[in-house]
Amino acid sequence: MLHEVKFKSFNERDTVYGWVYVPACEPKGIIQLVHGFGEHSRRYLHMIVAFMDAGFIVAADDHVGHGKTAVENDTWGDWGDKGAHTMMEDEHKLTLLVKEMYPDLPYFMFGHSMGSFITRDYITKYGNELTGATICGTCGALPSLKATMAAIKEAVDAGKGDESNPEFTQMLFGFMFSRIEEPIKLGNEWICHDKYVQDDHAADPFDAFTKATNNRSMLYFCEMMDCIQGTEWAEKVPNDLPIYNIAGDEDPVGNWGEGVYQTANWLLETGHIVTTKLYSGFRHEIHNYDEIKWEVEDGIIGFFLHCLGDEYCECDCCC
Repeated sequence: MLHEVKFKSFNERDTVYGWVYVPACEPKGIIQLVHGFGEHSRRYLHMIVAFMDAGFIVAADDHVGHGKTAVENDTWGDWGDKGAHTMMEDEHKLTLLVKEMYPDLPYFMFGHSMGSFITRDYITKYGNELTGATICGTCGALPSLKATMAAIKEAVDAGKGDESNPEFTQMLFGFMFSRIEEPIKLGNEWICHDKYVQDDHAADPFDAFTKATNNRSMLYFCEMMDCIQGTEWAEKVPNDLPIYNIAGDEDPVGNWGEGVYQTANWLLETGHIVTTKLYSGFRHEIHNYDEIKWEVEDGIIGFFLHCLGDEYCECDCCC
């Protein structure tokens, strides 16, 4: 069963569109899936079906400025003007909506890339409402963040918030191509080695990859990353929330593994439960590689089942 849902964004302007996928079985719990920058939630249909086959209800929306939400509101690349926590608060609105539809079930969150940043922001405020969380393709201390954030803020303060400056994107993300050996043709080669995944990502009409993000929204993006740094962030996360931290070791977002372990160490240093797994030889979208996507999904499902207790967990992949 599929529900299409909608609700008013935290930005007080947009209507956010989402979907609740319900398996034809007694559900074990609910997984809220949080997509990344410049994409949309239906790029995860393979994962959504895997979660449903494992007995989970799956909830997912398209963020403000992204996907169907952007199409319906005519706001591509524009997150509104309510600050860096807009998407996080929207995810909590979806949580409350889904919990009202399906009460009294364990609730999990999976976030990839920017979705992992949103999830990390979410768990500092609403982590007590979750049974477990998976962060995928996350970052540590991004080397270009501070300088880029300062430059964008100067532009926004000068009244250029509604404009888009591609130089800011280059400042923030330019380093991610430093270890790409093949010719750069689409500008998304860092997501995956697979040409077909690259082509699909670039040609997707619901994908904001080719659409400019305005300066104000880029500032919010940087500020969101800034607020999930260091032990100062980790100390705000509930200590009893299990976290599964996964990525490819050739993912530049995670600084080729170093940033992924940096995030894990911030959590471990503050007494948290975190399991980290790197997939060797793979870039950013580990869930879109034909060679390993089933393994990635099985690991996430195994982790969530382990969070539910021994009666559900039948694997030792993450326990």
